[in-house]
Amino acid sequence: MKIVITAGPTREFIDPVRFISNPSTGKIGYLIAEKLKSKGHSVTLISGPSCLKPPEKVKIVNVISAEDMKREVLGYFPECDILIMSSAVGDWKPEIKSNKKLKRKKEWYLKLIPNPDILKEVSKIKKKNQIIIGFALETENIKENALKKLKGKKLDLIIADTPGFFGDSISSKVIFISKDEKIEEFEKISKEEVAEKIVKWINFFLSQGKYE
Repeated sequence: MKIVITAGPTREFIDPVRFISNPSTGKIGYLIAEKLKSKGHSVTLISGPSCLKPPEKVKIVNVISAEDMKREVLGYFPECDILIMSSAVGDWKPEIKSNKKLKRKKEWYLKLIPNPDILKEVSKIKKKNQIIIGFALETENIKENALKKLKGKKLDLIIADTPGFFGDSISSKVIFISKDEKIEEFEKISKEEVAEKIVKWINFFLSQGKYE
């Protein structure tokens, strides 16, 4: 199978030395890539800035901004069998990026505008034989919000988690919801276990003949 995985954060620069980002390390995406490569799949990992060592024999595509991520995902998606969007793509970016370092001010207002919704874009061009797996980070109404995203973006599986997974945290509450609305809930589960369960879900999905 040709599998594309996104991982890590994106950065939206305010000026040459400052940016807006989040604490994502990219670890879940890197773990998924490593495990799927070990199963013999062709894996491309589109990664935002990360300090992690890339998995061996996995094609790495490095990106910085959400626009970079969108460009690479839309470029690779038409030819892939499975897309796993585990990256923490920033929702907003500065309306204007300064080419010079901004000087300190007592008070300053920064206007943000929406970044592209990459999952929404790929859902428009998804083919019948393609699988899309997404993530939803929530702080409240986790299950309800994840279900809404699952349906609205034509996902086959969504993994909902909390900010407890950001950075080097060990475990978090995680909910797996498939497109037939089968739900598995875990109060505490590690990133390694999440990656393993995704790989098992893919193997089970394919073994049931649901990949047409």
